[in-house]
Formats: sequence, structure tokens, C-alpha cells
Amino acid sequence: MYLKNSIKPFGIGKDDFINRVYPQSSHTYRNDFQRDRDRIVHSKAFRRLEYKTQVFVNHLGDSYRTRLTHSIEVSQIARTVARSLQLNEDLTETIALAHDLGHPPFGHAGERALHMLMPGHGGFDHNEQTIRVVTILEERYPEFIGLNLTEATLMGLHKHGRPDGRGHSLESQIVDISDEIAYNNHDLDDGIDGGYLSLEEIGRLQIWKRAWTQVEELYPEGDAKILIRSAIRWLIDHMVTDLIVQTEKNIEKFKIQTLEDVLNHKKGKLVEFSQQVDIEINELKSFLFKKLYRHPDVVSMNMRAEEIVKRLFTFFSKNPEALPEEFQKRISPECTAYRVVCDFIAGMTDRYALFWNKKILGLDA
Repeated sequence: MYLKNSIKPFGIGKDDFINRVYPQSSHTYRNDFQRDRDRIVHSKAFRRLEYKTQVFVNHLGDSYRTRLTHSIEVSQIARTVARSLQLNEDLTETIALAHDLGHPPFGHAGERALHMLMPGHGGFDHNEQTIRVVTILEERYPEFIGLNLTEATLMGLHKHGRPDGRGHSLESQIVDISDEIAYNNHDLDDGIDGGYLSLEEIGRLQIWKRAWTQVEELYPEGDAKILIRSAIRWLIDHMVTDLIVQTEKNIEKFKIQTLEDVLNHKKGKLVEFSQQVDIEINELKSFLFKKLYRHPDVVSMNMRAEEIVKRLFTFFSKNPEALPEEFQKRISPECTAYRVVCDFIAGMTDRYALFWNKKILGLDA
């Protein structure tokens, strides 16, 4: 049998919310959340994350983060926090690995384009699309549609609010903020590495000054590139440590003793940074928005990406017979052609979208 983890009473235990839409017997060697994790890792949607944009379009270089590497980094951070707080590490890892399965090609540019193209048809949100992927779109099992994940995992993936109106588990909150830690730091790393951000500009940030001072004192003769990576490691450790300490304080402050206490908590998130670190991180986020995400080269890439998504959507909406047969079969009164086209495009990788752009329109851009 699998080893039983020691989970605090306010975490999700191994027998909490393990119901599935399609009932299944337990597994001999893996608990329910480990089974969820494995289904996610073996899904097509997870593999496709390798060729989906984080910030920089995939074909620009082999070293930039993708949605896949981002998801793995989020998982690593989230597992550390969950383990330190004696929460459900398996469930936390599962939610982290699945949290971006619904992301379309070209990152947030692709998401914006699809949302603008779906007025009156439910819009588009990558978090809601993640739920569609794991409950409907993945086809791997003869017994059921989707991945038939546990209630706990599905609860954790409802980022914008649970259907029953209750709060999120601590495990889900950990993934949400670990996502933020991961992208703030790896976008900073990729931005420096790609020449989009200068050390002079970054040096004005309070949190970077602290990190750079620490690594320079430790390695006064160190190579600049190595020191940059050391500083980013310091930032991640600094944020994670602060998060764990502040969350422990919040649990004590609000007298959280049971899982029900967590789910019924209405006074903000329990998993959060201290006020000082939150200020520092907001300064970093503002810097990244102005200097990286709004960099002329990045804006140009995003505009091109949005145009490609619009072209594909227009073509397939007018010509649904050009969709792969499996998608044509999904068109029904309950699932309109617009939603099916949206599903098809959202599932594309960057390079597959570029392929279709050229194939149907004869365009490389």
C-alpha cells in the first residue's frame, strides 16, 4: 500500500472529496490524488504545453520558459510549501500541474483574442477552459469522457470561485500564489537572458537590491551570469520562506483548526505574503509589466499572435467542415460551432497554429 502522509486537520486528507463523476474503485499502490496527477501527466493537453508560449513565442529560442516548464516550476514551489505546512502534497502537485491545461497558443495574447471573438457565446477564460479539458475534451478512457478527476482536484482548478460559493482549500491557495512566484521570477530570468531587461533597470528594485547584495557578498569574484541566477534563486527562496511563515501566522491568527474552518473562511486568503514582501513583489510585477510585457518586441509578437488566432477563428467558423472529424462530431445545439472552434484553437500549440495559418491562408505572419 502507499505510504500515508501526515496531513494537518485543516488540509485535505486522503479521504476528503475523493468522489468522481464516474465511480471507480481505489488503486492498490496510488492514492486518489496521485492517480489524478498521473492522468494529467499522460494527457495530450499536458504534453502540448511544451510548445505553448509563456512570454516569448516558442520558436524564438530553446532556453525560454514554456507553459510546460512553467507548470513544473509551479509544482516544485507548491510542493515545498505544502510539505512545510503539512498539507496534502499530492493534491497540491496535481492542481499545479493541471492549472494551465486550458491555455491557448501564444499565451495571454491568444487568450485575449479568443475572448474577443466569443462575445455572446460565453467568452473565453483559460481557467474555465482547463475545466473543459479535464472533464470533456480529453479522450483516453473507454469508461468515461474527460479524465474523471476527484472532486478535490476539480475544486482546486476553479480559480475564480467555486460553484458552491465556499472558499478554496489551502492546497489550492498555495498553487495560486506559487504560480505568481514562478512567473515573476522566471519571466525576470528570461527577460534578462533575452536582453529585454538591463541590470541597471532591475537594480532600482528594492527586492533585487537585497538579492544582489546577498550574492555579491557570498561570491565577490563571481561571473555576472551566474550571480544573476543566484540572485533569482535567492528571490524564490525569500518569497517561499515569507509565504510559509506568514501563512502559519494567519492560520494561528484566525484559529484555523479544521478543513471546514478553511472552506468557510471569509476574511481574505489564508495563504499570503507578509505586507512588506507583498509590497516588494508588487513593485517587481509593475516593473515587469512596463519593461517586459509592454516591451515593443513583446507587444509586436503579441499583436501578430492575436491576428493569427483571429484568422483561424474566422476561417473555421465559416468552414466548420474543415475541422478534424472528431471536432465536427461535437457540434450540437448544446455545444455550438463557435465553442467547438474555440476548443480546437485553444488546444493548438504555437507551432500548430502557425502551421494552420500558413496552410489555410498561405501566410507566415
